[in-house]
Amino acid sequence: MTTDLWPQVERLLRESGRSIERPTRYLNHEWGCTYKPDAAYRFCMVYPDTYELGQANQAVRILCNRVNLVEGMAAERAYVPADDMADAMRAAGIPAFSMESCAPIAEFDAVGITLPHELAATNVLQLLDLAGIPLRTENRTENDPLVMGGGPCVLNAEPYAPFFDVLMLGEGEEVLPELLRMHRDMLAQGVSRADMLHAMAKVPGVYVPSLYDVVSEAEAQERGSWIVPKYDDIPTVIEKRIWEGFATSDAYEPQVVPYAELIHDRLNIEILRGCTRGCRFCQAGMMYRPVRERSADNIVAAAIRGLSETGYDEVSLTSLSTTDHSQIEDILRRLNRTFEGTGISVSIPSQRLDSFGVDMAELVAGGKRGGLTFAPEAGTQRLRDVINKNVTEEDLFTAVRASFEAGWRRCKLYFMIGLPTETDDDIKGIASLVQRAYDVAKQATPEGQRGNIRMSASCALFVPKAQTPFQWDGQIAPEEAIRRINLLRNSVKYRAIDIHWHAPDVSQVEAMMSRGGREVADVVEAAWRKGEHFDAWTEKFSLDAWKEACAECGVDFEGTAQRTYDTDYIPPWAHLSLGIQTRYFQRERQLADEAKTTPDCTYEHCTVCGVCMGLGSKIQLQGVRS
Repeated sequence: MTTDLWPQVERLLRESGRSIERPTRYLNHEWGCTYKPDAAYRFCMVYPDTYELGQANQAVRILCNRVNLVEGMAAERAYVPADDMADAMRAAGIPAFSMESCAPIAEFDAVGITLPHELAATNVLQLLDLAGIPLRTENRTENDPLVMGGGPCVLNAEPYAPFFDVLMLGEGEEVLPELLRMHRDMLAQGVSRADMLHAMAKVPGVYVPSLYDVVSEAEAQERGSWIVPKYDDIPTVIEKRIWEGFATSDAYEPQVVPYAELIHDRLNIEILRGCTRGCRFCQAGMMYRPVRERSADNIVAAAIRGLSETGYDEVSLTSLSTTDHSQIEDILRRLNRTFEGTGISVSIPSQRLDSFGVDMAELVAGGKRGGLTFAPEAGTQRLRDVINKNVTEEDLFTAVRASFEAGWRRCKLYFMIGLPTETDDDIKGIASLVQRAYDVAKQATPEGQRGNIRMSASCALFVPKAQTPFQWDGQIAPEEAIRRINLLRNSVKYRAIDIHWHAPDVSQVEAMMSRGGREVADVVEAAWRKGEHFDAWTEKFSLDAWKEACAECGVDFEGTAQRTYDTDYIPPWAHLSLGIQTRYFQRERQLADEAKTTPDCTYEHCTVCGVCMGLGSKIQLQGVRS
């Protein structure tokens, strides 16, 4: 029998009045929820941020659906309460609770937390503390739920390692239900927590950090790994799991419809998984290989069914590179015919940087012409070749010309500052490229409408990510980042062009978290104890608190983020494998120095990254890509 906290939560919300913002964050019974009150085994899936940021998260939706398909098993959702609610809950003695049954999270058999980005780390501790679950696995008892993690940050799991009993590397559709069945069976057999973790560590794609000792940096360089297994029968290298059934599975994923207006509040259909364009800075492009496409029939049917069951009037076709789908034009034309005159719109998350991308954008735009976004990433061809962007300035100008001729009047261009080998000429190249793109837009726009042209460039600081060819490269110092931003601002001569940039403070913490070892976990806890959480929110973030936490824990904040290593250096995540061979990363890093590009293997030949051969997988396309 589980505890129902709703009477206490409802009273708290009523008595708090307007002092708690957006009480709909904490209400259950949204349309599409799954309730399984009789399930003997209960799992809670957590997104480590507030409801409006996490409700639409695809991983949470997919994994809850997978678990709820298992007989006798229930999956519920939970999010991190905002500060006003968290304070009121602490004062009232109410622990963190799930959405569906409003049950204490600590009463579930297992808790899963997705790790979408580095700045969510302190939110994990905030949630565990509010739930009354010990922060570290070493302090948990037989009565505490199993705390599991997954998501992009597991590619370097060490800064999170002490907080999770189990971490899953790769796609969770199969491995999560598999682990939960295992856990349920062992609970029924009375197996101890320690023996459960030992057994789970043998499951492919599963990392149990507490079963590995961490060695010194010097010893790691000699041994080729930072970890030593405590048992002979658990792996020294953990390889990611791939869900081979993705391409043929139903593209419709049952979706909860919220009461409140959210970010990305619409029907989402995942049309393909993976991207092999090979941008050398892109972690997602390395993580989700190989490319697997769902069929046009599957996608169109899913969109029709999903809109019917949810009542949404917008469907987004999601993936890392939607317009790369070999049947995208057919899909969009069929959806347009199906929804013509209904007011339903179709959207795609990004545009490919060529005229085909603009053609596809036009297919989903209907009569609307908002703004288009392109991502050249770098201002010169040399640097675009360094990062393997595989686009030319003529591709950009062609796309801009096509879009403004088609009626668009606003265009945003994304760039990164501080990429490996970047010089001042590359920064000035951004200014030159944007100005020439503006000239192209002006030429393509009727004279009487040129006053409506808006063009902007948005710049982010390069963050070196684990499991990429640039994982050995350091981040530039913040002072240097600001100098380069000012150089860019002074180089842009057109007053009609807006330059936006992100302050380097947050990016420094992201780099420190992305490249750090297990010692950074102490920093995360120290920062949280100083009040840090919701670090992705500008008004909540404090660089000073993170620096103080590093100093207290003896971690070199600047060095961890900024140090550059040779490509034979063994990083703290070397025991976690995406199936991509280290020598592929090393070769790609060498090609970057030579400004030589590598083709996309879905358009040309195999580039021998190692994923298909090493993990027994393969590219699955529905047709020839154009």
